Amino acid sequence: MNGQAHMRRRDRTHWLAAVLVIGHAIAAGWAAAVQAAAAAAVSAHPPIEVKVVVVTMFEIGADSGDQPGEFQLWYERQKLDTRLPFAHHHDLFLNPDTGVLGIVTGVGTANSASAIMELGLDPRFDLTHAYWIVTGIAGVDPEDASIGSAAWSRYVVDGDLAYEIDAREMPRDWSTGIFALDSDRPYDPDAKPEEGQVFELNRPLVDWAFNLTRNVPLEDSAAMQKIRARYKGYPNARRPPFVLEGDNLAAMRFWQGRRMNDWANRWVRFWTHGRGNMVMSEQEDSGTLLSLGYLGRTGRVDNRRVLVLRTGSDFTIPPPGVSAARSLAIENKNGYAGLGPAVEAAYRVGARVVEEILANWPRYRERLPTAAQ
Repeated sequence: MNGQAHMRRRDRTHWLAAVLVIGHAIAAGWAAAVQAAAAAAVSAHPPIEVKVVVVTMFEIGADSGDQPGEFQLWYERQKLDTRLPFAHHHDLFLNPDTGVLGIVTGVGTANSASAIMELGLDPRFDLTHAYWIVTGIAGVDPEDASIGSAAWSRYVVDGDLAYEIDAREMPRDWSTGIFALDSDRPYDPDAKPEEGQVFELNRPLVDWAFNLTRNVPLEDSAAMQKIRARYKGYPNARRPPFVLEGDNLAAMRFWQGRRMNDWANRWVRFWTHGRGNMVMSEQEDSGTLLSLGYLGRTGRVDNRRVLVLRTGSDFTIPPPGVSAARSLAIENKNGYAGLGPAVEAAYRVGARVVEEILANWPRYRERLPTAAQ
């Protein structure tokens, strides 16, 4: 390299270094300005103490007056009339008199994780004593319950963090092509869970919620009875809707069929060391719980105060004599068989817990309820 070329290269290096220094200074200044603005806003308006956060995942149309999705009944019946701008899927809604805050995260773990993290870091709210009720619809295993039933989760297991080999290419002695990261076969006893793989909820709180709501009457109809009657050989699927404790699998893919259901049950049992039982299948809760876990480390939330309630809008297995592909095609065209009753069940059961917390807030603010209470 000649002297002139060397000088040009050195000048470019110095220029780039100067740009980087200036860029860092601008970024630091911008961050400081944002922090200062947030601090000023908080000092001018003390953060709102939230008593209960109701976490839903989707709404079908408007927030009121049409076919309800997961959020609408909460919006209408809990009088969540105060709209708060939120830079995510859906604005937040608050009842300032009761301290109940509603959020619609959007579908999938990417949406749920980012929405909950954004909410947890929002300086407008004091969430340190808030209870979180994650409530939405799900596919229900006919081995365990019927459509319209409601299950309080003890465990949530992520179904996406995995290796996968197409079933047509896997070894013949394997039962599935989905297996744990850093392992070389399905259900390797030495496999270790990744962060965000499995979550165990606060069992005394879950038991308290279940005992409080176990006798809540749930919606039934002639149409639902007709669907249930097709599930011969599945006694729990043929029961009227009921409340139970049962675990759920969170996976971004919407799956259906006997083989996938067998995998989901075994996957949940594997990661919970035989203690969990997959009752509900959904698409968001591992993302929600992951963010709440991180926020708990900062002290901004108390992730011991988290409940997950899922209600069956459809079965994870088609009725005998119907293929998985045919069943999924019918639901894609006609909608979930139990959508309306599942949405209603999510509200009825979840609201019973919300009402108990609000009625006894001085006690529950300081001490978590337990099944003994």
